[in-house]
Amino acid sequence: MGILLGAIADDFTGATDLANTLVKEGMRVVQTIGVPDAATATGDVDAVVVALKSRSAQVVDAVSQSLEALRWLQAQGAEQIVFKYCSTFDSTPDGNIGPVADAVRAELGAGCAIVCPAFPDTSRTIYKGHLFVGELPLHESSMKDHPLTPMRDSSLIRLMKAQSDAEVGLVPLQTVRDGADAVRNAIKSLAVEGIGYAVVDALDDADLRVIGTAARDHPLITGGSGVATGLPQNFRSRGLLGAPAKACAPVVAGRELVLAGSCSAATRGQIARAKETWPTRKIVVDRIAAGDDVVGDLANWALGQHDEAPVLIYASADPEEVRQVQAIYGVEKAGAMVEEVMGALAARLNRAGFGRLVVAGGETSGAVVSALGVNALRIGPEIAPGVPWSEGIGTLPLALALKSGNFGGPDFFEEAFEVVR
Repeated sequence: MGILLGAIADDFTGATDLANTLVKEGMRVVQTIGVPDAATATGDVDAVVVALKSRSAQVVDAVSQSLEALRWLQAQGAEQIVFKYCSTFDSTPDGNIGPVADAVRAELGAGCAIVCPAFPDTSRTIYKGHLFVGELPLHESSMKDHPLTPMRDSSLIRLMKAQSDAEVGLVPLQTVRDGADAVRNAIKSLAVEGIGYAVVDALDDADLRVIGTAARDHPLITGGSGVATGLPQNFRSRGLLGAPAKACAPVVAGRELVLAGSCSAATRGQIARAKETWPTRKIVVDRIAAGDDVVGDLANWALGQHDEAPVLIYASADPEEVRQVQAIYGVEKAGAMVEEVMGALAARLNRAGFGRLVVAGGETSGAVVSALGVNALRIGPEIAPGVPWSEGIGTLPLALALKSGNFGGPDFFEEAFEVVR
């Protein structure tokens, strides 16, 4: 038998987030890094999540990579496809969510596809088509200052219409509360009207399970990881999926390292907490630009620290500092310099015995897994909502936790290592 569910994620931490949701619902899941090739071993699993670094790529590249991933997943037998993007819809008006969704929807011949980035466990909810972060509309949250994708609107209908060639409608909360049949009928009505996407309200996990049940026969679902909550049960009710099994933590020895590139408020708070007790160093962009051996200096420093405590290396900064750095070097160059250093550090320190790595930030995670030569991850237990431990397949001994910048509480880094100790 082939896989049951296939997913395309537009960044690496988002892919891990979705894989975590599916594992919690009892699926055996592997996350691949990029579109798999013949040498990629996924094993006997129920779902595969293909992690792409396409969120900030050129539109034509994002579409091409996503279609290549879709065709590979179809060849493995996937009956249903999830296009996973961030629970805060990270994308500029000329961004990739709409074009990728349009291309995948056309390839599948899908009708009206669900748009639902809600993730209540991390306080992302949708009401009347507007996306909220906690009690704030998206455009009033800290996401308004995101260095790559500043979000200045909370209406998912407007955000999607700005990027897509299709019309966008709404399935309101009351319809969701009326049950799966009501949601299914509402989406059918929108499809009859020629509407290509249905933004679906959701305030809690019960709403997500209703949406998942309603999407039983949908070839394509788009959204955050939360929208996949109810999908495994559809396969289980058909006798295609067994009883949920407990995910096992990776058993990997070695020293502990945190690499943080996210500039989110959550990650900056986690860094501040860790600095109280752990050895920490900050990456200075000016030194990278000057040609200094930043990687060598930081690696030597990390190896010189006591091996009983984790080591934290970070580039995270507050919005004003980020703006100043970007003004000097440009947005793309500043990010690329930091990512190159993070990747090189991860590879050097892993070879030197750092076997347990926590990485904060989607772009940073992409750079790290690429530098480590990881082509697939076996997904393990959850650390915090949206963040599991995983184990590298076919690499040096490696336990990885890839964290979206906004996820986790103040003590996340310490809590993560407690799971694998």
